[in-house]
Amino acid sequence: MKILIDIGHPGHVHYFRNFYKIMKSKGHDFLFIARNKEVSFSLLEHYNIPYTPRGKGKKSLLGKLLYILYANFIILKHALKFKPDLFLSFSSSYMGHVAFLMRKPNIIIDDTEHAKLEHMMYKPFASVILTPSCFYKDMGKKQIKFDSYTELFYLHKNYFSPDKKILNDLGVNNDKKYAIIRFVSWGASHDFGQSGFDYLSKIDLVNKINSSLNVFITSESKLPEELKQYKIQIPPEQLHNALAFASLYIGEGGTTASETSILGIPTLYINTIPLMGYLKDENELGILHHFKDGKGVTEKAIEIIDKPGFKNEYNQKSQKLLKNKIDPTAFLVWFIENYPNSVNIMKENPNYQYNFK
Repeated sequence: MKILIDIGHPGHVHYFRNFYKIMKSKGHDFLFIARNKEVSFSLLEHYNIPYTPRGKGKKSLLGKLLYILYANFIILKHALKFKPDLFLSFSSSYMGHVAFLMRKPNIIIDDTEHAKLEHMMYKPFASVILTPSCFYKDMGKKQIKFDSYTELFYLHKNYFSPDKKILNDLGVNNDKKYAIIRFVSWGASHDFGQSGFDYLSKIDLVNKINSSLNVFITSESKLPEELKQYKIQIPPEQLHNALAFASLYIGEGGTTASETSILGIPTLYINTIPLMGYLKDENELGILHHFKDGKGVTEKAIEIIDKPGFKNEYNQKSQKLLKNKIDPTAFLVWFIENYPNSVNIMKENPNYQYNFK
């Protein structure tokens, strides 16, 4: 089988890298087309995944609309040469348009309920929309739910075991507590009108947290001059190791907040967007704490880390969260290899997926 995968964000590399490795070993062929966003190219190169660039994209609404035409052209150009049997992506409208023109199946994975523009653009062209079971938006007859989280495509125990060598890279020892803080760029189309920390709040937060914990910052946007000393200095593929041994995570991005929740790390998530399904799960179990703005974040952080045995408490909550979740990579391998029969199997017997726990 020949499979074309679109990468629009660094996180998408993680979603598909284990799938790629397994399917490649079975003799399937791949073409990855990737947007030049943040560290996407670095991650693809680290995992030895060949790719074709499709530009950087645009920030303005008009620019985004014009970029659709450009991205469609690039994908179509290479797809005509590659002749894929199937298109696969995370919420890519570009893939839908090209798959439609080539009359090929288009499998979409999505976990972001509020991405209304993306849904509007890809839904008419999707053959199947795979969403986590916690996804509360009804996507219609094309939707198939799997009982897991997209972060488990790479953080499931079958694929991820944290490496303590990261502590040496960070310059901390086993007894030294540290926090990771993440700021996002607010450039995605589904982020329009949303916000997190303002300029001064970022500085105030770091100064207060740094009095109790070492602070490392990862940021999509440019950091204030005062905070550049805290920027985390590790290769992008090592971030999950760093997150796994953190005592606390504070951030504006939903994906990283979910990653740390899954890893059993106390998570303070700051975002005006209503909680997505997977974040609701984590919030209800008390692993993740949601704030609309920076008010009360520092106080909650200190409250958590001052509590004896807090790391064990949050780890137990994480284990409860993941107890019955399937391995989504194993499920996806089966689903794609057996498509379209896999659609009928899942429609008739959704519990079939539990063969992939």
